[in-house]
Amino acid sequence: MLPHAFYKCLSDETRLRTLLLIRQNGELCVCELVEALELSQPKISRHLATLRQCGLLQDRRQGQWVYYRLHPQLPDWCLAVLAQTAEDNQSYVNPDQKRLQNMTDRPDRAALCCD
Repeated sequence: MLPHAFYKCLSDETRLRTLLLIRQNGELCVCELVEALELSQPKISRHLATLRQCGLLQDRRQGQWVYYRLHPQLPDWCLAVLAQTAEDNQSYVNPDQKRLQNMTDRPDRAALCCD
């Protein structure tokens, strides 16, 4: 991945917050991101598509649901940037993570998401 493409993908706040949440949680589905980021499903889906096209995310389908995780072939320097960003900006990440943790109907990865 070229540095300018990586940073261009991170230049949008929604995409950055999405990546940091997914990094922290391993994988998330759209419904979890809608809850955590307090944004509409179409907006979240549009940004997820951009992140997938940039090569930052990989998706996995389970029934009709799609789960997103960091692409396993991301270069180490990309992972280091995300880790350092998360570590140095906890006050930026924590409100989203707290909303996600407070989500009462979080999907079970073994079951279908968001029933």
